[in-house]
Amino acid sequence: MPVRVVRSPTPSFPEPSALYTACKMVRWLSAKLGPTVASRHVARNLLRLLTSCYVGPTRQQFTASSGDSPSLSAGNIYQKRPVLGDVASGPVLSCLLHLAHLYGEPVLTYQYLPYISYLVAPGSASGPSRLNSRKEAGLLAAVTLTQKIIVYLSDTTLMDILPRISHEVLLPVLSFLTSLVTGFPSGAQARTILCVKTISLIALICLRIGQEMVQQHLSEPVAAFFQVFSQLHELRQQDLKLDPTGRSEGQLPEVVFSDGQQRPVDPTLLDELEKVFTLQMAYTIYVPFSCLLGDIIWKIIPNHELVGELAGLYLESISPSSHSPASVEPTVPSMGPEWDPQGGRCPQDDGHSGTFGSVLVGNRIQIPADSQPESPGPLGPISGAGSGSEDNALKQELPRSAHGLSGNWLAYWQYEIGVSQQDAHFHFHQIRLQSFPGHSGAVKCVAPLSGEDFFLSGSKDRTVRLWPLYNYGDGTCETAPRLVYTQHRKSVFFVDQLEALQHVVSCDGAVHVWDPFTGKTLRAVELLDSRVPLTAVAVMPAPHTSITMASSDSTLRFVDCRKPGLQHEFRLGSGLNTGLVRSLAVSPSGRSIVAGFSSGFMVLLDTRTGLVLRGWPAHEGDILQIKAVEGSVLVSSSSDHSLTVWKELEQKPTHHYKSASDPIHTFDLYGSEVVTGTVSNKIGVCSLLEPPSQATTKLSSENFRGTLTSLALLPTKRHLLLGSDNGVIRLLA
Repeated sequence: MPVRVVRSPTPSFPEPSALYTACKMVRWLSAKLGPTVASRHVARNLLRLLTSCYVGPTRQQFTASSGDSPSLSAGNIYQKRPVLGDVASGPVLSCLLHLAHLYGEPVLTYQYLPYISYLVAPGSASGPSRLNSRKEAGLLAAVTLTQKIIVYLSDTTLMDILPRISHEVLLPVLSFLTSLVTGFPSGAQARTILCVKTISLIALICLRIGQEMVQQHLSEPVAAFFQVFSQLHELRQQDLKLDPTGRSEGQLPEVVFSDGQQRPVDPTLLDELEKVFTLQMAYTIYVPFSCLLGDIIWKIIPNHELVGELAGLYLESISPSSHSPASVEPTVPSMGPEWDPQGGRCPQDDGHSGTFGSVLVGNRIQIPADSQPESPGPLGPISGAGSGSEDNALKQELPRSAHGLSGNWLAYWQYEIGVSQQDAHFHFHQIRLQSFPGHSGAVKCVAPLSGEDFFLSGSKDRTVRLWPLYNYGDGTCETAPRLVYTQHRKSVFFVDQLEALQHVVSCDGAVHVWDPFTGKTLRAVELLDSRVPLTAVAVMPAPHTSITMASSDSTLRFVDCRKPGLQHEFRLGSGLNTGLVRSLAVSPSGRSIVAGFSSGFMVLLDTRTGLVLRGWPAHEGDILQIKAVEGSVLVSSSSDHSLTVWKELEQKPTHHYKSASDPIHTFDLYGSEVVTGTVSNKIGVCSLLEPPSQATTKLSSENFRGTLTSLALLPTKRHLLLGSDNGVIRLLA
């Protein structure tokens, strides 16, 4: 009589508001941060978190819904029977796959697969070992993630990396799974789950690649998996017991098997192995693999007859009478592989399968309902009950994203994911990633926004442009600006973001404060006396909302963008012939500001009191740029070819660098390093802490054309924005 199978709904991970919000935030960050930062900081932590989802016996229990699932013989042969760890890992896998959707297949093959190999790699110690709970969970996480990866790989990529999957994933997993000396902390339960997941994974790969490729690439893993049944069968016949005589303490007995190999065996593990590799497990793997492999099962699996006999014994144990109207005996005849232990025949198309063989119709092995065993047994099916079509697909296409990695972006990303997170140095490889044409005049200044997803540029063409910084193309693509601000009447020499208010501040002799989202001017600050133009501008760090401006009469003025009029006004260099203020820098705390003059003189001012803390002749030439660093450190460059590091209140410089050929007219900071640029298109990196030493790189004409006019560094992404006199900005790494 046909058995009516009621499929329970797919077990779904509960999505309370906090979890749902966290997943959305991770996805948003993955796109916002770009491929290198997302892979280094988001994907790496998600991969570590995936292992945590399977730690402990509780997470290794089958879900309640899968307990009512159909029998072993029904349905898709590689369906996943979920455990509680699968439920917990659902959101993590979803976020990992979202990263792959964003940046393409290389994320799967160059980041996820090496991490899987790391998880399943055997320990360095030789001899008997016992897994710890973290390693045990890592094996389960690795097999689960591999199955997700296989589904999304193209046929070409799958065939390219199939030898790696076989030798770096399947064989190490099987060495733990079938080991006669390595126990699992959670015992038979964890080994059973790993066994079920491994069956599912191997079956999926077999369905993807077809019989011919299975014989060529997967013979060793499949044979190793089946071999454990022969080993246990021989151990049962030898009746191995824990006999300490003749062995030193801690030494395991050596057993010679029928293949001539002598292997150590831990007698205390035999009970655990017997609970896993049962008659039902033999039936579970024999039926689908005999149908999947067809004729080649005799070539790949030497002990197929023994496993077939065990499968027949399982059928006999659950239904001693007959299994079908034809009353087929449940023993395994030594006939062709078309035999089905349930009395049917394996569906045969033309002896081939695979997603690129294009002759496998569907992915199900259909067994008549009236020949199904009445009891599914304690192991249950390989699948998760009621798995959706998406979970059970043989192959899915990764959506093509505009941010997919290729060309220079791919090369740079591959390098970056291999760099240690503890590496605090800036490495410049001169890899061109993006171009930003649009300005008709020289680029005078560039400034990234705080999130590093946009940047601003000011030019001689009297415009300020807002550009997106998302990766696009292969390194040769050009990106258009999102917004162009055209309200300036002269060349723009300063632009930056007032972070506290999220406004843009730009200056052409008059300061404009405007909204970067709409381009609307919010405020314009211009001195009453047109003969006294503004020569330098700086914005105060958050939470301050002020702008500081220096005019040609050596006066420093503060404007609070929330209030009309001036906030403060201070005179600098009274009674001294210091020249014009060329550069301003505000300390990260906002408590002090330093002004650099055309005479090489520098003045340090307390922003809270207006008192001049210090004034000193810092350079012999015009000061070109000043930056303030945490710890009361100042960095200044001058037309006298020098770059000097100062402590605010110390008389002598901490470090002094001298450029051999050209003055350092632009620089930016990366941690304790300074990245410099000169008009001869040389990029240098020097340290704020170590003795004077500087590594310089000459920009090639292929990557950068024109003369370098401005430079800005993206500290999180470790990219450089380089402005030129021809109006084009390049993003290099």
